This record gives sequence, C-alpha cells and structure tokens, in this order.
Amino acid sequence: MARILIAEDEPDMAMGLRENLQFEGYEVLEAGDGEKALDIALKQRPDLILLDIMMPKVDGFEVCKRVREHGHTVPIIMLTARAQEMDVVRGLELGADDYITKPFSVRELLARIKVALRHSGAKPTQSRVLKIGNADVDLIKGKVTRGDLTFNLGFFEIEMLKMLIDKAEQPVPRNDLLDKIWGLDGFPTNRTVDNHIVSLRRKIEDDAKNPQHIITVHTIGYKFIP
Repeated sequence: MARILIAEDEPDMAMGLRENLQFEGYEVLEAGDGEKALDIALKQRPDLILLDIMMPKVDGFEVCKRVREHGHTVPIIMLTARAQEMDVVRGLELGADDYITKPFSVRELLARIKVALRHSGAKPTQSRVLKIGNADVDLIKGKVTRGDLTFNLGFFEIEMLKMLIDKAEQPVPRNDLLDKIWGLDGFPTNRTVDNHIVSLRRKIEDDAKNPQHIITVHTIGYKFIP
C-alpha cells in the first residue's frame, strides 16, 4: 500500500488524517513543520504528500518548490484554509497536483488521493515533447521551459493539456475535463478546472492574460490552438 506523508502542524487535524488514512490501509509518515516535511519527502520518498500551506519554519509553498527542484514527481495535494484563487494558483504553479480547502470531507480527500495515486502509477513508454509557442513542453517529465524559465507540471495539468491537444481547435467542455480526469468520485468543480487552466497559462503562454494557445470558449470550456 502507498506511503503518504502528512505535513500538518495542527495536532487534531494531523491525528484525524492519520487515523483515516491508516484505516484505509495506507502507511503514514508525519511532519509538524516544513523543515521536517522536506527532510522526509527527500529522504523517504513517500508516494504522496498532503501538504498544509501554513506551517512553521518553512511554509508549504516552499516545501513544494524544493521537492520539485530536486526532481521528485511525487503527487502533492495542498491542504489550505485559504480560499483565495491566487493562493491556489500559486501552489499549482510551484508543482502541486491538486488542492483541497479546509474544512473538507474525509470522503472527498480519499477520492482525490486515489485519483492522484492512480495518475502517478501510469508509466508512459515514450517521450512526448511539444513546442507550444515559445514553450517546450515535456509531457513525460512534466516540465515546461520558456526562455530562461522552467516550470513543473502537475499530473492533472498534464492530463488536461493532453485532452486539449488531442482535440486541438475543438472546444472541450469543462464537464468532459472533470469527468475524464478527476472522475465522478473525485469531487471536482468547475472552479478546479479554471484554476488549473490559470496555472497552465502562466507556465506556457508568453502573456497569460492574453492567451494564444489555451483559449476560453464562453459558457463551454476551453480549446487548444497550436
């Protein structure tokens, strides 16, 4: 069974997460601050990280950034009491795969964990590197290089981009993205898709506010323009 690192400084929250995950059969590692979380993530290589944003010593954003800088592609789900879109998008930009806002249901969290682990278990057999405008996008390594900038892509961003590319110049409804990527039990919302799109644009587009490749189709969803 997968090993999950809980990086959470609130004892009651950490205990509740630990008990529920252990009940589901997961092995649990725990860290009460960002420094310990980073140390465990790099040395013990968990299969998934539940990462609280607001932690002592080193916050969750910095932990996520450093884990990705070390080349680890472990799924990271951000736990946050912040509902502001900019905080969510910042986490996605740094390489987080998903986020869930407190308070959340255990059932929803478990569903998101299962989806993230399922995606991380997929092992592609060939490289897929694309040129999108001025960005070089490696869908296998989950990397975007644009000029002197390098960004990490999360699992859900990669899957969204694949769907959009496969249907290039065709509108892809939000509901199709939600259903095929997160699944019916993943508890996603339209806002989940929109936040991932915002993050993708900031990584790929030269001007995220005036995108040329990931285009909004009003009332429907999005489409990809090569």
